[in-house]
Amino acid sequence: MHRTRTRAALAAGAVAVSLVGATMATAVTGHAAAVGCQVAYTVGSQWTGGFSANVAVTNLGSPVTGWTLRWSFVAGQRVTQAWNATVTQSGTAVTAVNLGYNGSLATGGSTSFGFNGAWSTSNPVPSSFTLNGTACTGSVTGSASASPSASASASASAVASVSASASPSASPSASPSGQTSGPPPSHTVRVFWLKPTDVAYDPAYPNGIASVMQEAQRFYKQQLGKTFTLNSPVVETVDGQHDTNWYITSNCDPNGDHYWCVVLNMQSELEQRFGLNDPDSRWLIVGEVSAEEVNKSGGGGGSPGWVLLSGHDADGAAGKNGPMDRWYGGMVHELGHAFGLPDATSTDGTCMSASLYDYPNCTFNQTQKNEILTGPYAGFLS
Repeated sequence: MHRTRTRAALAAGAVAVSLVGATMATAVTGHAAAVGCQVAYTVGSQWTGGFSANVAVTNLGSPVTGWTLRWSFVAGQRVTQAWNATVTQSGTAVTAVNLGYNGSLATGGSTSFGFNGAWSTSNPVPSSFTLNGTACTGSVTGSASASPSASASASASAVASVSASASPSASPSASPSGQTSGPPPSHTVRVFWLKPTDVAYDPAYPNGIASVMQEAQRFYKQQLGKTFTLNSPVVETVDGQHDTNWYITSNCDPNGDHYWCVVLNMQSELEQRFGLNDPDSRWLIVGEVSAEEVNKSGGGGGSPGWVLLSGHDADGAAGKNGPMDRWYGGMVHELGHAFGLPDATSTDGTCMSASLYDYPNCTFNQTQKNEILTGPYAGFLS
């Protein structure tokens, strides 16, 4: 579940998604407006009879408000649970509609939503989409007559690469070339994936971590009526300055295991390279590092303002380590610590107990809700 430490206690993970591109055009408010959109439908967590998917939409045309995305499954797949959108299905036809908080999208803005689904014989990616009745083209035009209800929604894209200070040693495969343009807005949740120098870049990790953060965002909104803000990109990919073994074996307590070496070495590097504090009044910080001593490391930790996760949690985010609800529940649990909650004293049905493993069938009780809403990071919720 999680272990306590001087700073924290933590355990979580994420859903896996591997990016599969698709494109579409969209109608936008106003006559003869520029229209255009790009969509990425991603599937990375799949098991016998089920799967998790993420759908990201980027508006390439004029600003829009309120969106409806449609596609059809071709192999009998079925949506069973969705987040960040209202998703319905009739036969093979699927319709996703924005929620109240993510219905507007500026030019160049993006949003994403996710769902769990069922499949039987096969699970191919849909070949085409429409947004507000306009077929996908991947191009921008200026002559389309607009629908008055057209839109797409604004939220955060999933992946970016970050170089913060001294250039690290080369990794065996390139990270994405995009970089953040500066520190993200304050009072937001800032998420890092730290990749040691001997770990190849795999988009399943930042995309998966992003998806689990978005599911946690949805859960907090459902429970509290408020939720935290994620940045764009959701996940900042950091090329680590050391190899995996360094994170596992350096700065270790000779009487302890190497788990805390891994996550505290990550935290120390993030603090140094990005000027972070513990706690930090500007951001609530989530860090995941793809390093862990085989068969000896584990657990996790969260403390006010921080969540720290190691290799098996990152693997869970990438869909390589067990059912996804376990990783959703773990992140909800550790964010609870980051917002100031202690562990529950028994398995009581709340996500601050071992009931996190039953996610989504866990909750916050009223006392826990009150503690979050009056705690040190209450101002991060809106």
